[in-house]
Amino acid sequence: MTTDAFLADCRARLAFDLLSNTWNAVVLWALRDGPRRPGRLRDHIGGISPKVLTETLRRLEFNGLVKRDAYSEAPPRVEYELTDLGRTLLGPINAFGAWAFEHGDEVMAAQDRHATQVPDRQTGHPHSR
Repeated sequence: MTTDAFLADCRARLAFDLLSNTWNAVVLWALRDGPRRPGRLRDHIGGISPKVLTETLRRLEFNGLVKRDAYSEAPPRVEYELTDLGRTLLGPINAFGAWAFEHGDEVMAAQDRHATQVPDRQTGHPHSR
């Protein structure tokens, strides 16, 4: 990578843009073991609305990370699965998860410290309550 690797118009930012959406990595990770129907996927993930799941799956499909298979059965059946390209993101997602497991308490402690600080009315600088 060059020193300009993270400029707005550089391809290196693509992965960060893909993983910056809250649900993209979660859905990709949930599909790691094979195809799932949307209802089963939503149950497996938990906390995601049908609308947000649909939007996320469409975005991932648009980016070539997920494949949609529609079966002409009665009733119709749809499944989503990772593409080979989507599978290449499992390693980085796992690395982010490992980092969060190792450093999550530190981040939460920093958030707690920050939340207890209020800005000084005259200077605008934070100080403890």
